[in-house]
Amino acid sequence: MDYYNKIKNELINNEVYKKVKDYSKNRNDLMTYYNVGKLLIKAQGGETRAKYGNNIIKEYSRKLSNELGKGYTFTALVRMRQFYLQYKNVATMSQLLTWSHYIELLKFNDNSKINYYVNIIETQNLSVRQLREKIKNKEYERLDNKTREKLISKVNIKIEDYIKNPILIKNIYNYSKISEKILKQLILEDLDNFLKELGSDFCYVGNEYKIKLGNRYNYIDILLYNIKYNCYTVIELKVTELRKEHIGQIKMYMNYIDKSLKSVSQDKTIGIIICRKDNQFVMEYCSDQRIFRTIYNLN
Repeated sequence: MDYYNKIKNELINNEVYKKVKDYSKNRNDLMTYYNVGKLLIKAQGGETRAKYGNNIIKEYSRKLSNELGKGYTFTALVRMRQFYLQYKNVATMSQLLTWSHYIELLKFNDNSKINYYVNIIETQNLSVRQLREKIKNKEYERLDNKTREKLISKVNIKIEDYIKNPILIKNIYNYSKISEKILKQLILEDLDNFLKELGSDFCYVGNEYKIKLGNRYNYIDILLYNIKYNCYTVIELKVTELRKEHIGQIKMYMNYIDKSLKSVSQDKTIGIIICRKDNQFVMEYCSDQRIFRTIYNLN
C-alpha cells in the first residue's frame, strides 16, 4: 500500500479544510494527525516495529516538506505517531484542546497525570501558556496520592481532593520573613492564581470578614464560596506550624457561617488552614472531616 500518498492526501485535505471551514478546523486537525499517526505505524510494519522505522519517517518528512512546505518535520510526524498510540484506545478525545495542548501532554506517560491536565484545561479554559505554567509548577505532583488514585479509577472527585500541597504563593516583594497580614496581602494581590491553587469554582467573598461571637468581634482571614459544591469556605492563614488551637478557631468560624450565613439549600461550610509547617498529629486527632490543611511555599 502507498502509505506516503495516503498521508500526503490527509495533510492536503486538512490544509484545504482549515481555509474553507475555519469554525471546526481544530477538530479536523486532531483527526488528521490521528489518522496520519495510524498510517505511519502501518508504514513501519505495525506497533512492534514502529520504533525501528524512523528512517521511513525521515524519508516522508523530507518529501512532505519539499511538496507541501514547512510544518512536516521529523519531530512533527513522530508526534503524530505518538498521538495515535496514546489515544487509540480512548473512546473520545477532547476537542476543547488544541493540537498545541496535546503536544505538551505527549511528554507524559502517566494517564492520570494526562487526565488531570485535560480536565483543568476544559474547566478553566487554559491557554497553552497557562498549561505550561501549571506543568512547570508541578501542579499534578502536589496533589494528594488519594486524589491521583481517584483520577486513575475515575471515582468522583471531592472539593478537598484538588487542594494542592504545598500551595504556591507568589512572593512579588521578595519578603524573607512574613507575618499573617503580609501573607494575606500577597494572596489578595494574586487572588486569581490563589483560587486556582485551591482547585476550581471558588469565588471570593471577602477578607477580614467580620463576625460577632458573643460580645466580641472576630475576623475570618478569607471567606470564599464554591459554586460547584454549593458551600462557603473559611480560609485561615498561619505563618507557624499547625497547632491544635487553630483547629478550634476555624471550627468555631465554620459553625458561625453555618448558623448565620448558610441557607437551607447550601451544603455545610468547610475550612482550610494554610500554615507554614504541617503537623500530622494535630490532624490525626481532628474529628471534623470538613477541616483540611495544606502548607504554603513562597514562589
